[in-house]
Amino acid sequence: MKPRPWIVWVGICGAVVLAELILSSCASVQRTVLAPPEIEGATYVGNKVCADCHATVTRGFSASVHARLHFEGSPMAGQSGCESCHGPASKHVQSGGGRGRFIVNPRQDPATCFQCHLDVHAEFKLPQHHPVTEGRMNCTQCHDPHGVDIMKPAGGLAMARLNQACAQCHRDQSRPFVFEHEAMREGCTICHNPHGSINAKLLVQRDNNLCLRCHVQVQGAGNRIFIGKTDHTTRGDTSLRIGSCSTAGCHTAVHGSNVNRTLLY
Repeated sequence: MKPRPWIVWVGICGAVVLAELILSSCASVQRTVLAPPEIEGATYVGNKVCADCHATVTRGFSASVHARLHFEGSPMAGQSGCESCHGPASKHVQSGGGRGRFIVNPRQDPATCFQCHLDVHAEFKLPQHHPVTEGRMNCTQCHDPHGVDIMKPAGGLAMARLNQACAQCHRDQSRPFVFEHEAMREGCTICHNPHGSINAKLLVQRDNNLCLRCHVQVQGAGNRIFIGKTDHTTRGDTSLRIGSCSTAGCHTAVHGSNVNRTLLY
């Protein structure tokens, strides 16, 4: 049985609309740098000159999201590459190179990163944040600005686990456990905002609201409260009102336990 013409026409229109939505969403992720970093007296030399010395860095750079950076109304209009973040490199080349010599180094100053990532810059101004703005950390400790996978540490191995970037510093929380908190399989950012938060320990939500996003609270008979199959009712009240799930003397092994299946200790 042949499909009716109007059904075919609706299907074609739907496919066109879907394609336009996909293309527009892909285009929306591109960022325009407000202005390139300035190096007094320096001019732009282009990616090929940089690649002569930095072959290891530039080899896979074309597949990086940062390779799509471009300027409007600058000497490099329509181009993208190393000097988008490091500034014009002519003086750097003439001096024979050298780490941070006549060039902008985001490892030393995150201002270059913040110029595009305005939302991240705002998060670093929140009460709880990693000490990037204080100079005790830099963006490349958690991100590879030149690589295909920008979410892994710069110069590090391919991520063996989802939480590898955090595990560099937070080894106790990310070590293997006999009874692992299932949230760890989704990644640390399920519970923590790594750039900044208004909540202690960079939590995305405070108190029990965070835990109850996954562990649903169900009202039982006689005003009893169940989470999963466990009765959480205590003395006619609920233990959930005593404090947060991890600080009320209950699930203190919030990342995982080697001895208790329910992460009590």
